[in-house]
Amino acid sequence: MLPVGVSAFFIQLLVILLVARIVGWLAIQLGQPRVVGEMIAGILLGPTLFGAFAPELQQQLFSAEYRPFLSLGAQIGIGLYMFLVGLEFDNSMFKTRARSAIAISASGILVPFVMACVLASWLLSFGALFADNISWTQATLFLGASIAITAFPMLARVIQEQGLANSKIGTLVLAAGAIDDVAAWCLMALLLASFSGDDSLFYKAVIGAVVFAVLMLTLVRKHTAQLESWYQKDGRLTPPLLLVILVLWVMSVSTTEWIGLHAVFGGFLLGVAMPRGLLAAHLIQRLQPVVLIGLVPLFFTVSGLKTDLSLLFQGTLWQVALAVIAASIFAKAVACYLAARFCGENHAMALAVGILMNARGMMELILLNIALQNGVIKADLFSVLVLMTIVTTMMATPLFNYLQRRAGFRAQLT
Repeated sequence: MLPVGVSAFFIQLLVILLVARIVGWLAIQLGQPRVVGEMIAGILLGPTLFGAFAPELQQQLFSAEYRPFLSLGAQIGIGLYMFLVGLEFDNSMFKTRARSAIAISASGILVPFVMACVLASWLLSFGALFADNISWTQATLFLGASIAITAFPMLARVIQEQGLANSKIGTLVLAAGAIDDVAAWCLMALLLASFSGDDSLFYKAVIGAVVFAVLMLTLVRKHTAQLESWYQKDGRLTPPLLLVILVLWVMSVSTTEWIGLHAVFGGFLLGVAMPRGLLAAHLIQRLQPVVLIGLVPLFFTVSGLKTDLSLLFQGTLWQVALAVIAASIFAKAVACYLAARFCGENHAMALAVGILMNARGMMELILLNIALQNGVIKADLFSVLVLMTIVTTMMATPLFNYLQRRAGFRAQLT
């Protein structure tokens, strides 16, 4: 028997960190970013592998009693990480590429939604994938959000690891991905509102997101500029200054959770609103190792514990999976590539945009888990879309690295 109480939680934490580190290292050896390995590690710790070979031990180690603590750590970790991403976001470069970012994000929403209209009619005919009482419109909303969403946190880490955080491609993809994800969460809010019969959930998410973003990028940015002066006056990150920043962070992530979006957007927008200078550099230097190594793996594990890929081997579900994967790649990668070319981006830039925007990562898994918990979909469709998530996410880095090895390709991205 494993110990109970606080000791059990720390054993969970130890196992998660060790497995994430090992699988992350293996991913790097195979040409994938560490974040892909950490995502797979989370799934391996769930019923897909660990639960299949040692179900009793897996249930003891990750008992339902302690999962709320893991979920809390996961929320804190991903919220802090996106705060760091926001600190490195190049505001001036986004302004120069706003037209391309908006056009790419629009295509990354509209084309998946059109594809969802076609897929919904076909998938509903199977009769065992969605909730029994779901309508075609509700199924379309869910599929549109699922195909349109982008692996925003993972995308940020890939761009960072490639040394492209302050490049044109990095800024363009992060901006377009952020817009796509907000739209996808708004669609999800509309779907949940239709299931609950409460339309206020949708209006709360949409109006709240717009008001919050405007306030963060105007009023909050104006006042946070004083934090840089405070830092330079004292010459260090004092406890009172750190406390103010943490309070702002808590307020930001709590607000986005309350309005119906994910905490990552609150953390990201606060990072964007923070002043650029010595304070930002100090925060990145001090927080990044702790967040990346100690907290982010919890985020991947919490989602992985709810994923069982063995369901894909039942009946003809694999055929549905292949069709969904092909449709998702076309609706996202090809649409974003064409939109970038239409906006005047060169072939290399457009190709990189299409490849990176096609990754869906854990943002997709969050959305799928919400849909499963609320009875929108059943376990079979959940497994199909998890496989689509893994395939599209794992495609991104190898293809991007292959293109970068071509002569002159990387020079066109910076």
